[in-house]
Amino acid sequence: MDTFTLTLRMIGSLCMFLFGMKTMSNGLQKSAGDRMRKTLNFMTGNRFIGVLTGFTATAIIQSSTAFSVIIVSFVNVGLITLTQSIGVIFGLNIGTTLTGWIISILGFKISIDALALPAVGIGFIISIIKWKYRSIGDFFMGFGFLFLGLHFLTSGMANVNDVFNFDAIGALRHSRVLAILIGVGIGFIMTIIINSSSASITLIMALAFQDIINYEMAAGMVMGANLGTVLNAVLVSLAGNINAKRAALVHVMFNIIGLIWALPLLIPLLNLVNMILPGDPWVAGPYNDAIPLHIAGLHTTYNIINTIVFLPFVNQFAKFITFVLPARKTEKKDEVEHYKFEYLLTGNTDSPEFNIMRAEKEISDMAGIVSFMYSRFSTVLRNLNEENGNNEENTTALCAELKRKEEYIDEMRDELSSFLTEFSMSENTSRRSRSVGSKVIDSIFKPAPHTKSRVSSLLRIIVTLEEMSDECYTISRVLERSVRKNRVFKTKEMDELIPYVGYVEEFLALLENQLGRNPIPDPKNQAIKLEKKIDKNRKKLHKLGRKRIEAGKDVKTELLFIDLVRRIERLGNYCFEISEAL
Repeated sequence: MDTFTLTLRMIGSLCMFLFGMKTMSNGLQKSAGDRMRKTLNFMTGNRFIGVLTGFTATAIIQSSTAFSVIIVSFVNVGLITLTQSIGVIFGLNIGTTLTGWIISILGFKISIDALALPAVGIGFIISIIKWKYRSIGDFFMGFGFLFLGLHFLTSGMANVNDVFNFDAIGALRHSRVLAILIGVGIGFIMTIIINSSSASITLIMALAFQDIINYEMAAGMVMGANLGTVLNAVLVSLAGNINAKRAALVHVMFNIIGLIWALPLLIPLLNLVNMILPGDPWVAGPYNDAIPLHIAGLHTTYNIINTIVFLPFVNQFAKFITFVLPARKTEKKDEVEHYKFEYLLTGNTDSPEFNIMRAEKEISDMAGIVSFMYSRFSTVLRNLNEENGNNEENTTALCAELKRKEEYIDEMRDELSSFLTEFSMSENTSRRSRSVGSKVIDSIFKPAPHTKSRVSSLLRIIVTLEEMSDECYTISRVLERSVRKNRVFKTKEMDELIPYVGYVEEFLALLENQLGRNPIPDPKNQAIKLEKKIDKNRKKLHKLGRKRIEAGKDVKTELLFIDLVRRIERLGNYCFEISEAL
């Protein structure tokens, strides 16, 4: 076999392995979409839960590179804080070692042909059956292609010595330190080129299994591959804000500091792994199946120890990263604020679940702004009285402030609606593009009903929130006109109105909790109770307003009172609509 043929065979084997890994990862993400969403909701300030979250999510996605990009994206847009992300990053470094265990246990000890081809066949059959678990078929097909790629990669390695001269590498067997250092560099560069630490470590296992490189060099290459996996997160952070850059720096520093302490202690670390796992990886010669197992063990042991070292100092680590990358001071404070929907979408973060979560975070922020607008109206309304000489000034300032917020909400509506519409269309297109030439497969890739319904529901909520912001601005204008015409409500009228205003404030707080990441128990019944309270009080206040008109009170003031009551009730109705949609 000549050099060109062998090189093409190796590249093809590696590409098949990467294709299998991507297909398997996509299948896992689709089949575990809602569970992944619930898992990500556990990203709290608790560092131990953060580590568990990072481990679990990376085990599901089967790619630390992909998940690190997701974490950077989440920090960039505020879904999680920098401190919360640190534990998750620790956990994903442990989770990425799972692939190595699967490869070392199954890939070098059993007949891959007997395992891989049936997996491809079973996966394809499952994927063309019209049922809700058909995405599991993608997982099985990816699993099969992954091991077929490994089979061709391992068998191709047997001919490497016939084509390439590895005398130089053989000389390194007598120098442990040099072999480890060169291995770190090779592993780092290899991971950057391949763009997958799992694929790099699989290749390292295959090289060591064929005795092309020795155990020490393989260990150094694992360390280098572990460092090389941070590149994608760094590249994605360059397009993000300061928080995204900080999250990427956390990942980089975690791996660099870990490499610094681990390299001088690598031989003792290898001895520790040898004490835990069976077999002797130091035995020279090809086909020593203890080597892949011990390489996987080294990868896991190193990341667990590194996490244990860092975990007590999460808060201090966050402060250090913030000190290294301080926030820039904004100079133009009087500049009009405009909404910019910052999101980082790459090939690693195109999962429907993550896009929907991203939109939900922005919609939650949108609800927070509406709640703030109503709260500002409520505060100014409570401070109105005939003796206050600043009534007109306060209401004018309120209108100006709510006008800016209302325009900001309009921009949010436009950008978020466009994002969800384009995402929905691209999701449909990507599904159709995979079904060209086959009516059977075309029927498989119809958009998932729950995804379509969630996008449709979010679009309705966006429109409703924008209408609520309009209503908040309108009632501020009503209040301003009443003050300008000296139609300020009496103390008795205010005492009747304030509790009614408070019910809508409660409803908005309930809505924020429903849209946020801290769900409350039984929101449906709470929403129904608040809706009934608002309706009951609206009827009572309308009746009181009509009685005062009949009693000879100022008609225009009382009509203004009734109009205000009606508009506040409309806000309550909007809240109930959104609560029902959720």
